[in-house]
Amino acid sequence: MAKQLITVIAFAIGLALFANGVFMLVAPESWYWTVPGVPVRGSFNQHFVRDIGIQYLLMGVAFVYGAINSQQRLLLWWLPTTWLVGHAVFHVVEVAVGMCGPEYLLVDFAGVTFPALACLGLVYGHYRVRRCDTLCRRPASQHHNTLIQ
Repeated sequence: MAKQLITVIAFAIGLALFANGVFMLVAPESWYWTVPGVPVRGSFNQHFVRDIGIQYLLMGVAFVYGAINSQQRLLLWWLPTTWLVGHAVFHVVEVAVGMCGPEYLLVDFAGVTFPALACLGLVYGHYRVRRCDTLCRRPASQHHNTLIQ
């Protein structure tokens, strides 16, 4: 059950990331004015929005492909998660150094912090399920030795 839930969540995250990337590429100015908190962080730059849109497309593909391909899942999900976490940390740093007010932690939560936390949870959940599957396949006599090491 946990495996299926993790896979469905990853697929949904992948589709959301991909859709955001498409929005950024197809209508960068609309994306810029639609997403809360973006306009206060600098003037519109079509090239920059589209560059980041490509990143979101690739992250979406990684999550969707990881949902389909269990052999490479951990790597496919971990790499975009590191970017999302770095992005969230950068937003916290912006507040910490006074580039924007603390209210932007709340403004950014749904689009920046939550996706990073959700993906971290997803990667960790997958790791735990995979580890449990590996341990459960071993004879009981080997479990003790594995946990001691």
